[in-house]
Amino acid sequence: MPADPLPGVIPSPNIWRFPAVYETENRGADPDGLIEAAIQRLHPLTDATVLDLGCGSGYHLPWFAHNARAVIGVEPHEPLLRLARQRLDAEPEQVRQRVRLRRGTAQRVPLDDASVDVVHARWTYFFGPGCEPGLLELARVVRPGGTAFVIDNDATRSTFGRWFRAGLPSYDAAAVERFWAGQGFDRERLDIRWSMPTRADLEAVVRIEFAPALARRLLAGHPGADVDYAVNLWWRRY
Repeated sequence: MPADPLPGVIPSPNIWRFPAVYETENRGADPDGLIEAAIQRLHPLTDATVLDLGCGSGYHLPWFAHNARAVIGVEPHEPLLRLARQRLDAEPEQVRQRVRLRRGTAQRVPLDDASVDVVHARWTYFFGPGCEPGLLELARVVRPGGTAFVIDNDATRSTFGRWFRAGLPSYDAAAVERFWAGQGFDRERLDIRWSMPTRADLEAVVRIEFAPALARRLLAGHPGADVDYAVNLWWRRY
């Protein structure tokens, strides 16, 4: 029987409904590891306790567990937590022992004060204004000297940025930039890419990210299985 929905949770239209396709998207996003390299440069993880906030099906948990002392994945959607548990079950014991999973939300993180060194939130806060309750929780759970990382679409450039603007014409990238700067976050601009195994995989991913008519138009105008993609890595030291 599914768990009751947690207060304040907005269903994700992609991973909640299409977790298998979203897995393909995760595998094809940033194959060069530029995001992970930037995180390690800004806050080395060797002795860190990492909170993966909105961990979904746990795609990033093994990487953090291989690099950090301890990892906590927090996710509100119970079906995704089950997938995360299944993923961890397939990992070596030393990886499993470093990871804990908790059901919770960004607005009410189920952790003690000053209990983590690094927070990772990927595609969780990308609308900026409105996520203030979650940012207050980050200030509570991150230890002094810790770092929060928020990975966000850069809608101002790249092929994917153009697609993003077409799908969300009301999105105000300048307002989002002002928001994060006002919250004390710095920015690293990263040029990553989508590289899907096949054209069919790219088509499936685009169809879960955009409305049907727009997805057809975007795919008709873009050959191959790769897409150039710009992101902002917002980060703040506490």
